[in-house]
Amino acid sequence: MRCDLHVHSIASGMDKTPILGRLCRESYNQPAEVYTRLKQRGMSMVTLTDHDSIDAGEALGKHADFFLSEEATVRMPGGTEMHLGVYGITERDHIEIQRRRKDFVSLMMYLTEKKLFFSVNHVFSSLTGRRLEEDFCWFASYVPAFESRNGQMWRRANESAARLASRLGKIAIGGSDSHTIAGVGRTYTEVPGARTADEFFAGLRAGQGQVHGAHGSYAKLTADVLRIVWLLWMEKPWTLALMPLSLLVPAFTAGHWVNEIRFCQRWSTTVERGEKRQRMFWDVDSSFEANWS
Repeated sequence: MRCDLHVHSIASGMDKTPILGRLCRESYNQPAEVYTRLKQRGMSMVTLTDHDSIDAGEALGKHADFFLSEEATVRMPGGTEMHLGVYGITERDHIEIQRRRKDFVSLMMYLTEKKLFFSVNHVFSSLTGRRLEEDFCWFASYVPAFESRNGQMWRRANESAARLASRLGKIAIGGSDSHTIAGVGRTYTEVPGARTADEFFAGLRAGQGQVHGAHGSYAKLTADVLRIVWLLWMEKPWTLALMPLSLLVPAFTAGHWVNEIRFCQRWSTTVERGEKRQRMFWDVDSSFEANWS
């Protein structure tokens, strides 16, 4: 059984960057279109992981091979943010996740109590802003799975995430993280022999999961941003007046890509130099800096 565990649709809302956030959506993928493309690319099960939203799930709930998920924006104890993929949820779970997402420990307790499957997404990416060393201690203590292959991330960032997952004994998963229809289903997680979503997640917990598919690249990122700009023009024709600014897209994505590389190099080096044992939440104190550097 195969499933792309990180997919976005129009329900992910507006872009989070300044200025663009007033004009442009995170994704213009229609749920039905995503479903069809994923099935065409051989996915046995389908899910959507929109940012803090399950609205698109209503359109796909009629399919027996669809399960509800989301990508929650979570505040860490130190004040940073991270993206947490939460899978196989109910509408009631979504309400609780949104209520607790600004309190990491409270959210972890809820997800653990409900025996939900969840993962740290794009571990070595700057997409959610700054990172603290103690964040990795919390990840090690509470989160059962790490996204070890993200279809939008630099290959070395994915490889570093995979090494960290292995060292900490975490479950490795993969997903396309595609915000355009072109990339959905090109990176995915497979559990051989699974026939249902329950069997799929049981297999992941049992260590039977396999990660496959493409990594990200500068060219891929630039092409996706240009596709989103095109769809913006289709949705809001008046923005065609801003067309000359599209010439700046390659420079914008180049700056972002360089920042991603620097962020990954900094934090993967910091973490990989750290201690070998898994940190527990009661270890997180003022001494963590000495232990992880």
